[in-house]
Amino acid sequence: MYGPSFGFFDAFGIFGVIWVIVALFIVSLIVVVIVKSVGQWNKDNHSPRLTVPATIVAKRMKVSGGSGDHMSSTSYYATFQVESGDRMELHLSGTEYGMLAEGDRGSLTFQGSRFVEFKR
Repeated sequence: MYGPSFGFFDAFGIFGVIWVIVALFIVSLIVVVIVKSVGQWNKDNHSPRLTVPATIVAKRMKVSGGSGDHMSSTSYYATFQVESGDRMELHLSGTEYGMLAEGDRGSLTFQGSRFVEFKR
């Protein structure tokens, strides 16, 4: 032998090291995404629920996944402009998205980055 034995790494050599590094990177990435999501959820829960006059200035959809098959998913967003001129894009359900049109004016209720409702 030329040095200490490392078991797994002796059997797989440099590829074993690379696989361990890739696995640790993927696990770290998953942990970061979970921590950020829980943090945003907690921040939204502690934010005040506000209702403000707003206008819908844009709508968009984002399709993720397959090519239109059952493995794809669609996310819906609307951009609201409040009286001060500030804009915010909020995630909506498909039903809420379908009920809104660009140019609609009404009262937007939101909590942090969470859409609650829009009444004309």
